[in-house]
Amino acid sequence: MSLFSEFKKFAVKGNVIDLAVGVVIGAAFSGVTNSLVKDVIMPPLGLLVSNVDFTKLKIVLREAVEVNGEVITEPVAISYGNFIQALFNFLIIAFAIFLLVRTINRMREKEAAKPAPPINKQEVLLAEIRDLLKNKDDAASPENKVV
Repeated sequence: MSLFSEFKKFAVKGNVIDLAVGVVIGAAFSGVTNSLVKDVIMPPLGLLVSNVDFTKLKIVLREAVEVNGEVITEPVAISYGNFIQALFNFLIIAFAIFLLVRTINRMREKEAAKPAPPINKQEVLLAEIRDLLKNKDDAASPENKVV
């Protein structure tokens, strides 16, 4: 099998296409989640903790060096507030995905719990006749005869 045909077989599989759709939807969902955290959740949380803007929280390791108003070296800081914001984003996304997977699993359980459709006795009988004829034909074939 050539490399191209093997890649084509891989790329056209449903799982790969499902994954691509998931990545695109995930990227869009990430934007919604970022906005939810930044614009809806963090401002009231900041109010609760004395008007703190979490994105501005940082530990400065080295101050910026300025000469005549011109920045010579940038400040070096650990921006732990951005980490807190990213952590909230992650928790919201993880919870939403948990709810989605939980819902899908419950739907699958309900589907599996449904009773099997009634078996048509004629279909079973025809299947048995087919199998018997197939076994008879296989036994009669010249390949199976011992010489």
